[in-house]
Amino acid sequence: MVTKKRNWISQTLERFSFKATKATGTSTAFILALTVILVWITTGPVFNFSDTWQLVINTGTTIVTFLMVFLIQRTQNKDALAIHLKLNEIVAALEGASNRLIDVEDLTEEEIRTLHTHYQKLVDMAKKDLKLTMSHSVEEAEARHNIKHSKHRHKAS
Repeated sequence: MVTKKRNWISQTLERFSFKATKATGTSTAFILALTVILVWITTGPVFNFSDTWQLVINTGTTIVTFLMVFLIQRTQNKDALAIHLKLNEIVAALEGASNRLIDVEDLTEEEIRTLHTHYQKLVDMAKKDLKLTMSHSVEEAEARHNIKHSKHRHKAS
């Protein structure tokens, strides 16, 4: 029973979040916000630029900003997850791609730094390749690099 209720709440919030984020990202929403600010500014002399007059806009914008942060974050979380899944599918499907990058977003910062260092080797080796269009996994790149350099050493001897 609790699971169904949470699921319904989650689905309702997701729909609302999607619609609200989509609506607030339009030119109409911007014009509406700009109109509110212009009305507020023009009413300043009527209210003698009082503390209450300033408090109205401060409170209103604070509330809207506070709520929008959560709406936008929810939408970005969903978008990011969808992008990660698509990228995981591409990595898993490509022959020669390193599967260690699947779900890389779940690694710790230290693990990501280690992978970055590992892939930096690929960049360094690619710079040494004669063909700029060659690409390979780190393992292939290291193996080709070692073979290439062992051939150069034998020729130099």
